[in-house]
Formats: sequence, C-alpha cells, structure tokens
Amino acid sequence: MPSLAPASRDRDADLAARCVGGERAAQREVFQLTRAAVHHTLFRILGSNQDMEDVLQETFLEVFRSMPRYAARSSLVTWSCAIAAHVALGHLRGRRRPATELSAELPTSDPDPERVTAARAAARRLYAALDRLDPTQRVAFALAVIDGRPLQEVAELTDASLSAVKTRVWRARKELDRLAKRDPVLTAYVAELADHSATEPEGA
Repeated sequence: MPSLAPASRDRDADLAARCVGGERAAQREVFQLTRAAVHHTLFRILGSNQDMEDVLQETFLEVFRSMPRYAARSSLVTWSCAIAAHVALGHLRGRRRPATELSAELPTSDPDPERVTAARAAARRLYAALDRLDPTQRVAFALAVIDGRPLQEVAELTDASLSAVKTRVWRARKELDRLAKRDPVLTAYVAELADHSATEPEGA
C-alpha cells in the first residue's frame, strides 16, 4: 500500500485521537469515512451473507475498540478494512453452516441482461464453492482475485507475509479448479477473474 501523505497522516491521527477522547462527532466522521470501504471488503469476502449487518456492526465495534492503537502508518480507511478482513476471517472460522445466500452476486456494469444474469448465476456458484475453502485461503483469494487488490496490499490487510498470501491464493485457485471440474460455468467464471498469482509459489 502507498505510504500515507503527511497531511493525510496528520488528519487521520487527529481524527483517531478525537475518537479515543470520546468525541461523538469524530466517531460519526470515522464511520461515514470508512463504512463504504468496510462494507465492500466484507462483501467481497463473504458475498451476500445473511449475517452481513451483524458482521458489519462487529467490525465497527472492533474499529473503535482498537482506535487507541492506530498509529497512522496507513489511512483510517485501509486500517479499518484490515480489521474488516480479520473480523470476516473470524466469522468464517466460527460459523457452523454455509451462510452465503442464494442471492449472492457481484456487481457488473455489463448492459446485456442475459450476460448480467449469467454472471450473477456464476457468482452464486463461486461463493458456494468458496464456502468449502479454508477460511484463510478464501480471504486471500477474495481480496486478491475477486477484488483485484495487489498481493502486497492483501498481505498487509491480512497481517501475513507476501509468500503466505501467494500460497493461499494459489491453493484456493487449485481447490476451486478441482471443485469446478464438472461445472463449466464456474470454471469459465473463475478463469475470467483477474488472477494476481498466476505463477505457483516457491516450493509448490
């Protein structure tokens, strides 16, 4: 992730300090500043999840609990997204049943209704398959492949090494390929996603 500019660092550090001091206006400002990005991150990882509102609320509870530790090394938005990824991982590890609704879909700008319908059907199949992956692999794959974030950014968001993220994404892709062997729609859809880990990790 790019380093935070001094002016932005000072602004975010001041906003965080005001939050820690209990200023309600600052807390509302942080929520408004970060909500869209946090929701986007959770949606990419979890899909159209029936527990989304609960996970979103849990994320912001953790954001404000952790605010005294914010050091302005990254923006408040990026820092909050890292917390969202952590909370989503905990949700995936702790749940006892798949929670991705049948309505799960990814946004598309394609004007062709038939193509939109096909893409949404493929997205539902993708998230059903993701429900069967190891949670750490799912989070890495969702952020790097579905959301298209650089691997180094995924590493920072998930507090993992770059090599670990590469390995997780590669293993997720291999498992999805295995699950999609008899599902050409899913196979084609996965192949269309921007894959930032096209090469196998060292030692694979």
